Amino acid sequence: MEGVYFETGKAILKKESNKALDAVIGVMKDNPTYKLKISGHTDNVGEDDASMQLSKDRAQAVEQYLETTGGLNADRFIVLGYGNTRPVASNDTPEGRAKNRRVEFVVVF
Repeated sequence: MEGVYFETGKAILKKESNKALDAVIGVMKDNPTYKLKISGHTDNVGEDDASMQLSKDRAQAVEQYLETTGGLNADRFIVLGYGNTRPVASNDTPEGRAKNRRVEFVVVF
């Protein structure tokens, strides 16, 4: 999902993320049996261990928003951090790195 943004190098959600995350809340409320896997990803800049932790922290920040703002239960979420291990684009360009810095949502039943 596009539209989830963080402060650079941090797990602090930017306000621009609210619209996308509020849409996720709507889907989850409309489908009370859904569970959601939230996975965080980074580009290949920085240390691997730090990237892994940042990706998990960002996924947890999203989970926290969904729980706090949406009133959704934590047992509906699986939170994972993959660091830079699953790129969707080349890390050789700024555009590719930007695509790799993401949070993904997968509905699990």
